[in-house]
Amino acid sequence: MKAYNPTTPSRRNMQTVSYRGVLTPVSPKKALTFGFKRSVGRNNQGRITTRHKGGGHKRRFRDIDFHYDKKDIPAKIETIEYDPNRSGFIALVCFSDGERRYVLVPGTLKVGDKFIVSEKADIAVGNRTALGSMPVGTFVYNIEIKPSGGSKLVRSAGSYAEVVAQDIPYTHLRLPSTEIRRVLSSCFATVGQVSNMEYRLENYGKAGKSRWKGIRPTVRGTAMNPVDHPHGGGEGRQGRGTRRAKSMWGKPTGKGQKTRTPKKYSNYLIVSRRKVGKKKSR
Repeated sequence: MKAYNPTTPSRRNMQTVSYRGVLTPVSPKKALTFGFKRSVGRNNQGRITTRHKGGGHKRRFRDIDFHYDKKDIPAKIETIEYDPNRSGFIALVCFSDGERRYVLVPGTLKVGDKFIVSEKADIAVGNRTALGSMPVGTFVYNIEIKPSGGSKLVRSAGSYAEVVAQDIPYTHLRLPSTEIRRVLSSCFATVGQVSNMEYRLENYGKAGKSRWKGIRPTVRGTAMNPVDHPHGGGEGRQGRGTRRAKSMWGKPTGKGQKTRTPKKYSNYLIVSRRKVGKKKSR
C-alpha cells in the first residue's frame, strides 16, 4: 500500500494500492478496447434502478475473455494492466497460435508465466480445468454456473472460492460470502485467487475520489422526512422507530435481515446459507 504525507486534510488518511513494480507501464491494446456508455444505474427508459451511481471519469472498455473457449492451447502472459471497470488486474496473453486476449489474472502470476485451459490441465495457479478434477481445498475463481456458459462467480479483487467436497455430478464450493453452493462438476474454473488482494485496504481520503469513480452520495434514511423514508421524521436525532431496519420502499434490509427470494430457482443448489454479522468467518 502507498501512504501519503498529510499535506492536506484529505491526504492525511489516504491510502492507495501501489502499482509500481506490479503493473506493466504500457497503453491498453487498441484492438481489444472500445468506448461505451455506462448505465450509471438507469434502465432503458432512463429511470433510476440503482441509486448512488452517476458521473465519474470517462472509461475505455477492455474486452475480457470470460468464456475461455481456446482449449488445449498454451498461453503466455505479456503484460499485467489496470482495468478501470473492475477491481482485479487483467493480463494481456498471447496464445501459441498468435491470438491475443485479455483475461482476469491471479495474484501470483507474473509477466512471462504460462497457463492452459484444458480438461487435463495440472492443478497449478492460472490453469483452468473442470471442477470435478480439483482436489478438496483448492482455491478457484472465474467459476462457471453452466458448462461453457462463461465465468460468472468470484471475479472481484482478492476473492476466491474453496472446493470443500466432490459429490458427482456436483462440486461443493465455499463462496466468499461463506455460502456453500453446489456447482456442476463439468463447469470450468481457474485455479488461484484474483489479483490485487490489497484493494479492500484502500482509503479514498476524500469524497471527491468517490465521485471520480462514479459513486454518488448516500443520504441516511434518518436524515429524511417521513414522506421520503420509513426512518424519516422527528425533532432532532431520533431512532428509526421500527423494530426492523427498512429500505426506502419498506422492505427489510441490513443487520442480518433475510432478503433472498424465498422460492428462488437456485435454492436447491445451496447446501448452507451465508453467515452474516459477527458469525461470518472463513
